[in-house]
Amino acid sequence: MDAGIYLQEIAEQFAKLSLEAVLIGNAAAAIQGAPVTTIDIDFLFRKTPSNIAKLKKLAKALDLVVFNPLYPASQMFRLMRESDSLQLDFCVRISGIRNYESLRSRATPVQFGDKKLLVASMADIIKSKRAAGRPKDFATLITLEEVYAKIQAREKAKTLEPEKTI
Repeated sequence: MDAGIYLQEIAEQFAKLSLEAVLIGNAAAAIQGAPVTTIDIDFLFRKTPSNIAKLKKLAKALDLVVFNPLYPASQMFRLMRESDSLQLDFCVRISGIRNYESLRSRATPVQFGDKKLLVASMADIIKSKRAAGRPKDFATLITLEEVYAKIQAREKAKTLEPEKTI
């Protein structure tokens, strides 16, 4: 499955609805070059009456069904589309991350078509997976840490490049 097509569709709807959410989990890691897979696309968002209304509008626009919340204790809203099994999970909180604002402050906007989605930093993805402590998260940590080391090396190399003068 080419998630880029879905992410472009999602980014367009987020922009239309002014829905603020940060892409997290393996989908966010894959966008940054990690060779990982996922069956869903996860987001962290603030649970406010306005955002809940926006989730319902998003579901209608993308022909998704809202499961509200999946498990009452989890505070997760799952949106699913039967025709192609698209699954979006909107989490109110995630392990290892203090709050939405702190995650958002370190996220990077990534272009999908002519719209952008905020994508969690690899450091935050790693921190969250480590804090969650689930076997499936531990299974990806070595791979994510290797990708993160490459990202850091590229960023360091950019800061060491001499400025070009014209």
